[in-house]
Amino acid sequence: MSAVEAIRGWSLRTWHRLPTHLIGPVVAIGVTLVAFYMLHGMTSELSLGDLDRAFSNLPTIIVLWSLVATAASYCALATYDISATRIAAPGKVSWPVASVAGMAGFAFSNFLGFHLVTGGAVRYRIYARLGLDGAEIAKIILLTWSGLWLAITGLIATAVIISPAGIPFIHLLNTTVDRVAGTLALIGLVALFVYAGRDGREFRLWNWQLILPGRGPLFLQLVAGLLDIAGATYALYVLIPPDVQPGFAPFVVIYLSAVVLAVVSHVPGGVGVFEVTMMAALGASGRADVLAALMVYRIIYYVLPFVVAAAILAVTEVGWLKQRFGGRFSKASRFLRPLVPPVAAVVASLAGLVLVFSSAVPHAPFTLALLHRWVPLAVLEGAHFAASLIGFSLIVVAWGLRRRLKNAWRIAVGLLVAAMILAPLKGLDWYEGAVMLACLVVLVMLRGAFQRSRPERLMSVSTNWLAFLVGSVAATIWLGVFSYQHGIYHSQMWWHFGWQMQEGRFLRASAGLVLALVAVGVLSLLHRPKREVTTVSKRLPSAARHLIERANEARANAAWTGDKTFLIAEDNAALLMYARSGRSLVSLGDPIGDKKAYEELVWQLRELAERQALRAVFYAVRPRSLPIYLDMGFAIFRTGESARVRLATFAVEGPGHEEFRYVTNRLTREGLTFDVVPAAGFETISAELESVATAWTRRYGPHDRRFSMGSFDPAYLSRFDTAVLRKEGRIVGFSNIWVSANRSEIAADLVRYEPDVSKVVMEGLFVHMMLYGRAQGYAYFDLGAAPMDGHADHPLASTWARIGPDLFQHGCHFQHADGLRAFKARFDPVWTPQYLACPRGLAIRQVLLDVEALITDARPAAGKPGTLGEKPSTERSDPSSARLT
Repeated sequence: MSAVEAIRGWSLRTWHRLPTHLIGPVVAIGVTLVAFYMLHGMTSELSLGDLDRAFSNLPTIIVLWSLVATAASYCALATYDISATRIAAPGKVSWPVASVAGMAGFAFSNFLGFHLVTGGAVRYRIYARLGLDGAEIAKIILLTWSGLWLAITGLIATAVIISPAGIPFIHLLNTTVDRVAGTLALIGLVALFVYAGRDGREFRLWNWQLILPGRGPLFLQLVAGLLDIAGATYALYVLIPPDVQPGFAPFVVIYLSAVVLAVVSHVPGGVGVFEVTMMAALGASGRADVLAALMVYRIIYYVLPFVVAAAILAVTEVGWLKQRFGGRFSKASRFLRPLVPPVAAVVASLAGLVLVFSSAVPHAPFTLALLHRWVPLAVLEGAHFAASLIGFSLIVVAWGLRRRLKNAWRIAVGLLVAAMILAPLKGLDWYEGAVMLACLVVLVMLRGAFQRSRPERLMSVSTNWLAFLVGSVAATIWLGVFSYQHGIYHSQMWWHFGWQMQEGRFLRASAGLVLALVAVGVLSLLHRPKREVTTVSKRLPSAARHLIERANEARANAAWTGDKTFLIAEDNAALLMYARSGRSLVSLGDPIGDKKAYEELVWQLRELAERQALRAVFYAVRPRSLPIYLDMGFAIFRTGESARVRLATFAVEGPGHEEFRYVTNRLTREGLTFDVVPAAGFETISAELESVATAWTRRYGPHDRRFSMGSFDPAYLSRFDTAVLRKEGRIVGFSNIWVSANRSEIAADLVRYEPDVSKVVMEGLFVHMMLYGRAQGYAYFDLGAAPMDGHADHPLASTWARIGPDLFQHGCHFQHADGLRAFKARFDPVWTPQYLACPRGLAIRQVLLDVEALITDARPAAGKPGTLGEKPSTERSDPSSARLT
């Protein structure tokens, strides 16, 4: 093998091993650094005074015209959602609600970046409350963005045909190639309109089922896109100095090119990328008035709409809570608790940014003269350096606030107090001290939300947060270089101190920030756990074995199936079992053990999923633990109800129990007898059980389930006692028995029987197991979960219903979900709701696919999406149809 081939092979292997969730942050960091480097080159001749004069020279009437154009652009943005909701969810969304969702969604995505994620989350929050499911909301989002990109494609293609030289970077290519590409793009748009027809079409693109609206709605989306682009472009065009302005049409193309580059760069809000592209395309390097215009435009078009949208959403959220809870509004505060951690993180981050940016800006000479009278130089130097590191630490600790860590809150409060003390000592920064005080008050008010006491490294952050830190430090250094670019730098600045040597203070603060950034980056990367590989093992950790044997719920025995991984509390007081399916880490039920350790294990699974760019999903959780998931900001969906029979009142004798008496009498007439074989005697019946299971599978198909219940595995079944039905001494039906500690619960796990042995074999097995459990002193018999009675009113219901009974215990014996519920209802159980908790957003349908694949072992082939509700067309028994009277 040649050296070139070896290097190429190593490069490919390295690329394939690179975690895909790291690509976005790495690209964002690289583009941010390049953008600020280029911005520094373009502004190297400017000073803060030049920029201040440029701001002062902007006419008020021009700013007002920019505001009007911005309002017009956002009105056009609202049209996207109005049209999209009428196509994807006709009659379900009023136009005022769609308008608010559209403007708010685009305001958030423009300001924060990651357009489909941020804007999609806002739309999901609004539309899900109206009863729209995830598929409908996803279609709305795709339709809204299709209108914008149709307009962008049409305009750029037209410009490429007419004048390729007017587009940034395009003129570097061959003119003929440019015009051919533009012509093909326009032909594609025309073909799209022709293909759509009058009524539109549905088609599949990879794993997506997409809607192409008819020509009328498609044309409306295109017109809305053109109006939006015209308004957004004019809002900047009027701010640009006349001597730099090209014609409006060429300026539109330049603007669109800058927007596209900002979007594909993955940089939040496109900060730096948009400005560099515009200044380069306009040939405005070194122009303070152009830089000032771009900064004012970012405030008008990005910041102001975001603030207005956030205020509107806050008001509507409070109004919705009041309408829903009425006089009990104070009790609804728990629904606002999920907002507290991100709000606290934003507050701490803003305070940190104020401090680090302040370290890069020079102070007025008269403030330094005043300090010279009262403060020693060493105090000034130390306060300046310490304040910059405190600001950086606040941004780092904000990551801990987002995870509701008590220690992070304590450190943040201490840092803010220290910053308040240092503010007057480093430059009489009273306004800065006021900002720190306001942030401190906010954090103190939010104190109750930070209860996690998990000891961990607070200086270790996620990859995305590390990218944010890199951007913050890069922006600080650029701001300092811009502020002091006309100063004379020399090596003595690093260790020479003086009242007017502000450049030296900036250099030392920047060096401290870079070293702190490197330290945090190294800690975060060194202490990041490797991607976990779930291995099937029948041997449980001793701590897990101890907790399962002491559990008060019989379903804790699902831990023995060998397909799960465990999170165990540090004091071995609780465990959580989970398995990976697709892009989800799915937990089964609530944690087992001490209730005080529940919340910490739930958070640990969520953080483990986030580190691996996966979703944390909590399946079959009970009502008592819902506050934990609500506090985490998860969506909660009711997926069914678990059925538990009180054995103290269960009987076959006496009035009211005729149907159970009929079952036992019929089994007796048919020569069937019940027995329980201890686990120690499993080997003596193993061959017979396998014969019964084979006969069942031959008739009804391979419907073995996993994860939430066991499958036919002798090594697994040998751990439990086995309930059997015999006919003429031969086993014809069986179920392994799950039991809990303190005789609180007993349950049937895997149920198998020979076909045609009896019409009431399953009922008979359950009745005898309940009688056995009562005789042994157990309190409840757990029948497992059943589908909800009727139709639930939430976005998940329609999708969940298509899955059928297969996700529920013993559901494989029934053709329909209604039959499963009717069968369990005959035993007069106590019904308890059970829920699915998962992250909010558009991935709900994929979450269900992951859960279904995990339980039914129906993993889709590589590259092929699974389909909800698709099952083998095999005949199944339906015990619910048997006559019991």
